[in-house]
Parts: sequence; C-alpha cells; structure tokens
Amino acid sequence: MSQDYGFISDWIKADSKVLDLGCGDGALLLQLQQKHNILGYGLEIDPQSISQCIANGVNVIEQDLNKGLTNFADGSFDTVVMTQALQAMRYPHLVLDEMLRIGSECIITFPNFGYWGTRAYLNFRGRMPVTKQLAYQWYDTPNIHFFTYADFEALCRERNIDILHRRTMAEHFPDKQLKSLWPNLFTQTAVYHLSRK
Repeated sequence: MSQDYGFISDWIKADSKVLDLGCGDGALLLQLQQKHNILGYGLEIDPQSISQCIANGVNVIEQDLNKGLTNFADGSFDTVVMTQALQAMRYPHLVLDEMLRIGSECIITFPNFGYWGTRAYLNFRGRMPVTKQLAYQWYDTPNIHFFTYADFEALCRERNIDILHRRTMAEHFPDKQLKSLWPNLFTQTAVYHLSRK
C-alpha cells in the first residue's frame, strides 16, 4: 500500500462519496470502502487496470481524463482523489478546476520535480532523471508536466484554491529530517487536501 494512502484515508469522511481519477487497480478505493464505508467510483483508461478493479469489486468507469469530466454534475462527490497522475494530464490546471467543481474537496499527490536528487541527477549527469520514483526514460514517460512543490502552491494561489492540509514525504536521511525546513528541496512526494475558498 502506498505511503500517501495513509494521509488520504485520514482526510476522507466515513460514509462519503468518493471519485478516484486514474484509479489504477482500485486499491485505494477498496481500502476506503473497508475502512470508511465510502461509496466509491474510479475512472481509469488502462484495460488491465479496469479488469483488476472489477476483480477487486471496485466500481470503475473507462474514461480518458484528458477529455474532461463533463459527464459529472457540480457537487456530485464529497471528495475527488488523484494520486500520482496530475503531471500526466494535458492541462493539469483544468483538471484541478474540474475536480473542485464536481467534488467539495479534492486530494492530490504528485512527485516533486524540485527534489534535490532529481536536480543533482540532471546537473551532474546531464540527462533527464531515471529514479525509483521517476522510472521512465524521457521518451516514454507519461509525465508531461514537470512541476515542483512550489509551482503547485503558486497554482493554488492563482486559482483561489484553499490548502486544507499538506503533507511532504521522503524516504531517506537527511530528506526526512529536512523536508519540513525546505519542502521544495527535500520532498519526494507531495500530498495536498484542497477546497475552493
């Protein structure tokens, strides 16, 4: 189970309605159903992941998120979740707007491209980073928008989005100890809980 799922679970209310965008195999929704008795739906485009959702008993709809979410009415869900996929969206700012249109709140996780290890890899090797977190080559990566913790916070300010909670994650020393002092430099994964102001 992904480390960021713990924060997400803490921010979801019992018996609420949750939409998971790019839900993968449905593991998060399954956990939320078991822990919080949520009514959950996932959107996914990958046929294999859709099959896994169905096998896990997770409600899933096949949908390309880049084509929008106009099939959902305003305020349809209590919370809309997107884990590790915003950077793969064609227009992340519009996806974020849509998430807060159809949900009262949203939760987003993403890799921080401002992380010092990513910067050092590019600086010293002169090549786009390939790491455990960014496991693709530049030519086959689904990540089309490389943004940082600081970039995301600036976007929230520009779009009048309220940050209810934020969590920073790092795996090793000294990152774990320094991420609270310099989050843009030492955070590997950022987790945000958002609403409209």
